[in-house]
Amino acid sequence: MPVSIKTPAEQAGMRTAGRLAAEVLGFIVPHVKAGVTTEALDRLCHGYIVEVQRAVPAPLDYGGSGERRPFPKSICTSLNSVVCHGIPDATVLKDGDILNVDVTVIKDGWHGDTSRMFYIGEPSAPARRLVETTREAMLIGIRLVGPGARLGDIGHAIQQHVQAAGYSVVREYCGHGIGREFHEDPQVLHHGRPNTGLRLEPGMCFTIEPMVNAGTREVRLLRDHWTVVTKDYKLSAQWEHTVLVTDAGHEVLTRRPDEVL
Repeated sequence: MPVSIKTPAEQAGMRTAGRLAAEVLGFIVPHVKAGVTTEALDRLCHGYIVEVQRAVPAPLDYGGSGERRPFPKSICTSLNSVVCHGIPDATVLKDGDILNVDVTVIKDGWHGDTSRMFYIGEPSAPARRLVETTREAMLIGIRLVGPGARLGDIGHAIQQHVQAAGYSVVREYCGHGIGREFHEDPQVLHHGRPNTGLRLEPGMCFTIEPMVNAGTREVRLLRDHWTVVTKDYKLSAQWEHTVLVTDAGHEVLTRRPDEVL
């Protein structure tokens, strides 16, 4: 599938969807605390997306095939050693946990996709360092986005930062193009070689969402066919933004109002 170039009108649709996804993460902040279940967070986000934003939660009923049922919830909640696609359930958050909340909103047919990490109470020093390094890696990748840049340069820069800190980049899952479809071309790897890969053009839109493990990069898919965990059960962290390539550089469509990039 060729990489789509969004027109100004299409970019406006993506901008709205991105803003709404960011708003959901802002809305849920005060509710992410010890004693709350991930299922409760899902119910809150679902209600906000459907009833307040008059939008659609993209993960709900997404992607069933073969033995894998469609995703059963409206957000992903990936806790501690869960790398991605954690299904909200009756798990109760406790002090010291780290949690990724991943939100994708559909508005007027356009998708906005973003995630962020949360600390439950006071994290350990190693957990905090992992989370902060992962966010730094995402920002390093975002800052390289612009016309003429290549995806291999972005992936290489992310990989170098992560590995210099003693961590591992997950390779089985990556960023992706986004627009009318949840997942479009190109694939945006968080590792790579300089001066390789797709050359970026204004109007391209994709996510940058490095998944970083405290231990090895190996992962394992659980029996629900969705939840991905670290094979060594060590912590994992992820941050994500939807980014638009502009004539002058880039625009982060899912930037939260209080966020410094």
